[in-house]
Amino acid sequence: MGKDYYAVLGLPRNATSQQVRARFLELARERHPDRFQGSEKAKAESAFQEITEAFNVLSDPERRRQIDLELTRPDEGGTRVAAQAAKVYLRRGIKAYREKNYKEAAENFDRATQEDPQSAQAWHYLAQAYSRRKQWLSRAAAAAARACELEPMNPTYLKLAGRLAADSGKTTQAKKYYKEALTWGGDDPDVQLALEQL
Repeated sequence: MGKDYYAVLGLPRNATSQQVRARFLELARERHPDRFQGSEKAKAESAFQEITEAFNVLSDPERRRQIDLELTRPDEGGTRVAAQAAKVYLRRGIKAYREKNYKEAAENFDRATQEDPQSAQAWHYLAQAYSRRKQWLSRAAAAAARACELEPMNPTYLKLAGRLAADSGKTTQAKKYYKEALTWGGDDPDVQLALEQL
């Protein structure tokens, strides 16, 4: 079961959004790190981060619904809740990706993979988001490889993994992914061209 953000703020689960905001402001004034010094300041910073996190979650309707589900259905195991959370993060990531906010997209896709590590789709999207920044290339290749491990017959995933492996200088691996993409997806001029260029 996840963190009980209601308990962090000292609120009942049926608190209105106005009550959540009012309680956060009250606690923020009491526990703001600038009011403390020395070792007390470190404790205050930690407490302030916790109440800020609780406020951010409970003031977001989607995230709050997710937490409510998690708190009311702990006996079903985290699997169902985790899969639902992963879908929420996937939707957010897709929205951010379409808006060309690749950092936010990657953060959401990463959260989706944490919630549901068996989601090949989440790993594939994470690889796409990472591939938008050169400094993230190795992460992109690793995420694409994971997507292919989970769904080894998906030509779209294999094609991306091949391109990222080639961009990383891993020619042998790139050829392997491209050949598998042709095996499972049939003739693809883009893949044929990529193989010829390798």
